[in-house]
Amino acid sequence: MSEIAVKSGHPKGLWVLFGTEMWERFNFYGMRAILTLFMINALMMKEADASIIYGGFLGLCYLTPMLGGFVADRFFGNRNCILLGGLMMAVGQFLLFFSASIFDANLNLATTLMWSALGIIIFGNGFFKPNISSMVGSLYPKQEKSKLDTAFTIFYMGINLGAFLGQLICPLVGDVKDVGGIRDIHAFKWGFLAAAIAMLVGTLVFYFLKNKYVVTPEGKPLGGLPSQNDGSEYEEGEAQQAVFTKKSLVISAIAFVTLFFVFRYILGGENFVKTIIYPIIYASGLTLAGLIVSDSSLTKIERDRIFVIYIVAFFIIFFWAAFEQAGSSLTFIADNQTDRNFFGWNMPPSMVQIFNGAFVFAFAFPFSILWDKLRESGKEPISPVKQAIGLALIALSYLILAYNVKDLGNSGLLAIKWLILLYLIQTFAELCLSPIGLSLVGKLSPKRFSSLLFGVFFLSNAAGYALAGTLGSILPATGDKFLKAKELGIDLEGLLNKTFTASPEQLVILEKAQISPSNPIFAGFEIHNLFEFFMVFVVLCGLAAVVLFALTPVLKKMMHGVR
Repeated sequence: MSEIAVKSGHPKGLWVLFGTEMWERFNFYGMRAILTLFMINALMMKEADASIIYGGFLGLCYLTPMLGGFVADRFFGNRNCILLGGLMMAVGQFLLFFSASIFDANLNLATTLMWSALGIIIFGNGFFKPNISSMVGSLYPKQEKSKLDTAFTIFYMGINLGAFLGQLICPLVGDVKDVGGIRDIHAFKWGFLAAAIAMLVGTLVFYFLKNKYVVTPEGKPLGGLPSQNDGSEYEEGEAQQAVFTKKSLVISAIAFVTLFFVFRYILGGENFVKTIIYPIIYASGLTLAGLIVSDSSLTKIERDRIFVIYIVAFFIIFFWAAFEQAGSSLTFIADNQTDRNFFGWNMPPSMVQIFNGAFVFAFAFPFSILWDKLRESGKEPISPVKQAIGLALIALSYLILAYNVKDLGNSGLLAIKWLILLYLIQTFAELCLSPIGLSLVGKLSPKRFSSLLFGVFFLSNAAGYALAGTLGSILPATGDKFLKAKELGIDLEGLLNKTFTASPEQLVILEKAQISPSNPIFAGFEIHNLFEFFMVFVVLCGLAAVVLFALTPVLKKMMHGVR
């Protein structure tokens, strides 16, 4: 590709990656929209357990990119890992389709298939995700790296166009209720089948177009086998191989085991996902971060820039912990305590998330223009400032929602417009934070750590999703629970307020009805209602925004001229 072509616009390879990622996100977000509802209504799980599993699943999906990045950098290359990951995710979706087809005949087998499907999707995502993100940055020559914020914002439009389509089609065919509000629990399988087909389409798009368009500015294929790399992508004098000593590897292994047991002790409980998966996610992130900076080939500037990635990644944890309530607690509220009348149509609860994808697709390009205009005028904020703004916005979205659920009581319904407003504000927050974070990693990463550091960055997502699962599980009883308890002849409000004591028989009845007889506890505080639940996110994200903004002068120095 000539230098003139590069300067006149974005390379065509960006649009190939855009399309591939679009279909992959259709697959992922479409499945995500109906997953927890499938667990609760078909596999008969409790909401709290479904939230924990949901958080663990998403967390592992963003933990395995560490493995996928390592395998790509050392063995298979980006291209092969993308193809392998795409096929694995399609297989996983087909297994979910079979699980949703047989649950009423064999619940145990259906549950086993569900676990198997999630495991395959987790590893498939790990091979796919860091490698396609890494290739976006490699499409541009060194003199055009300033275009990366815009490029990743365009790429992010592909992500969210796919998310929009997945969250539209999968709930339409998979989350079906009749006029009386009774859910057709056998329809979930069609949502999973649609997701599987979308993943196959995305994989085929990449397979047939990669050789022609996914190339370097000089026209050489991108993302081939590591042995085929001629070193032309590296700066003069830049090391091309990471150098880890045996001592650093042993220390890292000891640190991982130690951190695993520390987090297991802190989290407590008996749930497998919470006591095994969550500690693995948290321990892996810290261990890998330490291992990378132990590389003896790192220069001071490289190490400083990597620390900027780490610091920003830490604060992103709180963003995703709040944002990813979409597939758990916010979906449960949409299902159980929201008037979903949307211009005369009763929207399926799993589809309410669609507004985020729609808003991102609508506003991603205007945001990219905004960053370009601010850059041209010399007023563009550095990446950490943009991300602090994102955290502040998500805190604002939950503050508004908290005050609108404050007076609902046990039977009032939240107007759907407030969930739409929440997703609008969270979309602005996401556009200030997520694509900018991807761009930041692309700018600050040493080439030899490119895919691996994208994996580390996604570990912050993993930790955020794990925290999202924990926070989602503290959702207090919503209106449907009080109504169901009343039908069973039990005063749930009195039980939760400790003015009524349930008999052992009544506790068994509540257990079978998937109703908790007590309020959830978080950080030693009892969560009595939805207002208190949403204020947890206001406090966490608000404090994170303030601290990150205060750190930006220091981070700017550590970036050594990279904006």
